[in-house]
Amino acid sequence: MEQGNYSVGLDIGTTKIVAIIGRENEYGKIEILGIGRSKSLGVHRGVVNNITQTISSIQQAVEQAELNSGLKIGSVVVGIAGQHIRSLHHSDYITRPNSEEVIDGVDLDKLCNQVYKLVMLPGEEIIHVLPQEYKVDGQSEIKEPVGMYGGRLEANFHVVVGQVSSIKNIGRCIKSAGLDLGNITLEPLASADAVLSQEEKEAGVALIDIGGGTTDLAIFKDGIIRHTSVIPFGGNVITEDIKEGCSIIEKQAELLKIKFGSAWPGENKDNEIVSIPGLRGREPKEITLKNLSKIIHARVVEIVEQVYVEIKNYGHEEQKKKLIAGIVLTGGGSQLKHLKQLVEYITGMDTRIGYPNEHLAGDSDEEVASPLYATAVGLLMNSLEAGKKNQVVHQEEVHEEEVLVGQENDLGVQANNATVTQTERKSIFDKWSEKLKDFLDNAE
Repeated sequence: MEQGNYSVGLDIGTTKIVAIIGRENEYGKIEILGIGRSKSLGVHRGVVNNITQTISSIQQAVEQAELNSGLKIGSVVVGIAGQHIRSLHHSDYITRPNSEEVIDGVDLDKLCNQVYKLVMLPGEEIIHVLPQEYKVDGQSEIKEPVGMYGGRLEANFHVVVGQVSSIKNIGRCIKSAGLDLGNITLEPLASADAVLSQEEKEAGVALIDIGGGTTDLAIFKDGIIRHTSVIPFGGNVITEDIKEGCSIIEKQAELLKIKFGSAWPGENKDNEIVSIPGLRGREPKEITLKNLSKIIHARVVEIVEQVYVEIKNYGHEEQKKKLIAGIVLTGGGSQLKHLKQLVEYITGMDTRIGYPNEHLAGDSDEEVASPLYATAVGLLMNSLEAGKKNQVVHQEEVHEEEVLVGQENDLGVQANNATVTQTERKSIFDKWSEKLKDFLDNAE
């Protein structure tokens, strides 16, 4: 995995599974080395419901990415979504033994780790603990407390919780497909990393990722994640409705949606008709595009209204919480014609389609810069970030050890002890990965 410093993101979706291999170039942009996708069988509304099929779909995507890049995939970062995800707010504090010393990363780690010990409902587990603002000795609205003096360090956290069984099932699929699980990330957070700019996150923005089985929402304001949610509808329910409404098979319904579908029914004239071949010698069916877009419109309005309820729950209507940058649409479902206009009409918020090309190197494949791949690119970025953190920690350890070896003659035994404490300081990410690995090993 470490060789050549490339990383892998694996997006296990309801309609497709995507594996992306990439590395960071010298300009800090991401170079895509290989990409593989396969049809996802065995995932329903973002949750694995058939292990065997999911494993073979993962293997297919991974093999394709390996062939494409000529590299071997070892460890992957995977996204998690689904109905069972919920988020809550929690505040916690630690009292520091010595307020004469400045606050450092270790204090922040300690505070975060404390939140992981929260007692959840039976069958639930904490996936992410995301600090929002800190307070030091009662002084509030501190974004970065490192380097400040203070005795009591307090923080508000956005805690994302998921079902243990779903997390285990994903881990199981990854393991059985012959891969290592590097980390699990909430999908809306991954998509947000890939398509949102820092200015948008500061101004306030809602990211809506319309996938096949779920629609994910992430809201940012002042550069901080404020709200996440997963709505159990996506592009598949639109296809289902077309299938039922026009009495055709799913494959045809999907093609109709992609080629001729529109979210705005006033667009089509009454005489625009598509003819669909009948099954096994039956008469072909004729469908008016007006009817097709009426079916799509009804379903899309429902999805957008659900999302808008969540945006209102966050408090968008309060002056202080107003999302100035409006809405960014991404995911495969965002490619539906006239969706942007419909979303603007329903919510009254500025809207744009989000392409994951913000962080990609200039010569990246056109295909990867499609909203379809937003989550996968985000997971890849997450994977690269984690790899960098690990490297920094390892370098620190090596550096410390060299210094200590130089002093060994004077210090004798003490040097060895100091080396031990140094190596014990692992990043939160490492600890979390280990916890998760143990947890998955015991689960089998």
